[in-house]
Amino acid sequence: MKAELWTSSYCPFCVAAVRLLEERGIEFTNHVMDNDPAGLRAKKQEYGHGTVPIILIDGNFVGGNDDLRALDSQGKLVAN
Repeated sequence: MKAELWTSSYCPFCVAAVRLLEERGIEFTNHVMDNDPAGLRAKKQEYGHGTVPIILIDGNFVGGNDDLRALDSQGKLVAN
């Protein structure tokens, strides 16, 4: 399992998502978009998700932090 996130460094939900992935031993790439507002707008539009974090797992759009936590509570957030 590999995750990819688009985040802002000052967003507590982004920090929580990164922390959860670290705790579960999930490999991830974190794109911190603090200095790229146009790029972040494009990602939000691409995935139809108006907030950060924007999370993909194995290339599939998951949603945000709440969605990631829901996967975890269902036992679906497991490192390979």
